[in-house]
Amino acid sequence: MAAPNKGRRQAGSPGRPGRTLALFLIAMVALTGGMFWSGHVTPRLGIDLAGGTSITLQAKNTPGKPNAINKTNMDTAVSIMERRVNGLGVSEAEVQTQGPENIIVNIPRGTNEKQARDQVGTTAQLYFRPVLTVAPGTPTAPQPAPSGSPSPSASADKAESPDKAGEPSGSSEPSASATTQGRAVTDALKEDATPTPGASASGKPADPPNPQPSGQPTPDPASAALEKKFMDLDCTKQSSRTAVNQDAAPKDTIAACGQDGSGQWQKYILGPAELEGTDVDDAKGVLDPQRNMWIVTMDFTGGGTKKFQSITGKLSQQQAPMNQFAIVLDGNVVSAPSVSQTLGGSAEISGSFNQQSAQDLGNILSYGALPLSFDVASATTVTAALGGEQLHAGLIAGAIGLALVIIYLVTYYRGLSLIAILSLGASAIMTYTIMALLGPGIGFALNLPAVCGAIVAIGITADSFIVYFERIRDEIREGRTLRPAVERAWPRARRTILVSDFVSFLAAAVLFVVTVGKVQGFAFTLGLTTVLDVVVVFFFTKPVMTILARKKFFASGHSWSGLDPKRLGAKPPLRRARRVSAPTDPKEA
Repeated sequence: MAAPNKGRRQAGSPGRPGRTLALFLIAMVALTGGMFWSGHVTPRLGIDLAGGTSITLQAKNTPGKPNAINKTNMDTAVSIMERRVNGLGVSEAEVQTQGPENIIVNIPRGTNEKQARDQVGTTAQLYFRPVLTVAPGTPTAPQPAPSGSPSPSASADKAESPDKAGEPSGSSEPSASATTQGRAVTDALKEDATPTPGASASGKPADPPNPQPSGQPTPDPASAALEKKFMDLDCTKQSSRTAVNQDAAPKDTIAACGQDGSGQWQKYILGPAELEGTDVDDAKGVLDPQRNMWIVTMDFTGGGTKKFQSITGKLSQQQAPMNQFAIVLDGNVVSAPSVSQTLGGSAEISGSFNQQSAQDLGNILSYGALPLSFDVASATTVTAALGGEQLHAGLIAGAIGLALVIIYLVTYYRGLSLIAILSLGASAIMTYTIMALLGPGIGFALNLPAVCGAIVAIGITADSFIVYFERIRDEIREGRTLRPAVERAWPRARRTILVSDFVSFLAAAVLFVVTVGKVQGFAFTLGLTTVLDVVVVFFFTKPVMTILARKKFFASGHSWSGLDPKRLGAKPPLRRARRVSAPTDPKEA
């Protein structure tokens, strides 16, 4: 005869309910302590409950694309903006179109409103352009050309007195003279007219320069205009940096501003774009441990990798500053690294980044550039008066519903209602602390639909207790005592609870995926509370029921315990008839 397996617990045995209950209580205390330690003791509220900021963005046509404002581009812009500011979709920032040209962005109070505003308004048009020339970022007054070598711009401007030659206007920092800058621009544009990395972007050979009579140079009007813009550009002024490239197209040669490693402003002449933001596959802000500085790393797509290898291969053969490529974001140079060899399928943006700015830029580049440019038409503060009244009414309705559930449990289940109320309290504490922690964690914001989801969860949680209690009462009706009834009822009740909660969670998950805006808050809360229901029933309700089944009040079937065999109509215990062994001795028979 085989010996019984002592190491394996038989089905229906109580196990160690005290240990399970202790682990649950430790986890609940840890979550509550973490909530107080983080300083966020209340859930972050959505814009309908806490108010916030409403920003109206007006679309404007992209240079070179006069008909860019259309429904497809507006919907794409809304999608990108929503992903930038809304993360998982539960921070309750709302992004929606209004009319053919406007987008409304509602940002709840408690969010970093300035950061969110910067992210939604940033076009994130990213281009990689070859550097043709570079100069200090302050404007330079026109200077007389040396005798015998007239400057291309000298005839167009009034000459300065000789004692001021080489002295910059409006700046205390030394800079190149106008003559030097003018020659640099002219030389750069001549270089740009030849087959260079910048000129290869369009794939067309450059037009040969028109021969001019000796001693009478006639500069190209576009080159002269760019030269003047470059010389007059004052990169120390925000208005100048914003306006300098607002009408530039990717194929244009442009003037742009940027800061060097020491934070000083510089101005650049940049060739046509060789790569665009669409060639970037992924970007993220990381800390470079060797230089102890934050940078943004980028990985290119397959086509972008080939373009990047081609441009860096050509630039590596040029002399400074034409061996640099400028990374231009929304018209401004954020970085202009030099190239000494052909590079592969990744690049980095370095500059005066901190952790937040590096991660924000990586986030913006990862989600892609907006197909349109936007101006902030208005930014207003939204009050929460209406939402506060609705929340007050919703909380009253929830309190009434909870009171009715408790009255029903006490009336029908009597002593068992104590276990149900304790379980509901444990579920409420877990739900509240997790919601409070998810606010700073993932940006979760509690709105009115989310409150509705939490109220609906009360019924789902109570339903799990009822399933278990009815299984126990069925076992008692079959004539079993309480302790074995509790353990025998659990496997069947457990299957029913898991199936029911799985259906609820699946519905919440589908609703979360296929919807947007406030409905996602409802779906997220419903899914969260459904998961917590399983945790509470398995790690709190079942161990508490096992422990209380050992108490005399419940084990004896007290009339107020809810487990009185007489009230439940229990059958008498099944008794087996004693078998009489057949005699083996023929004489006894």
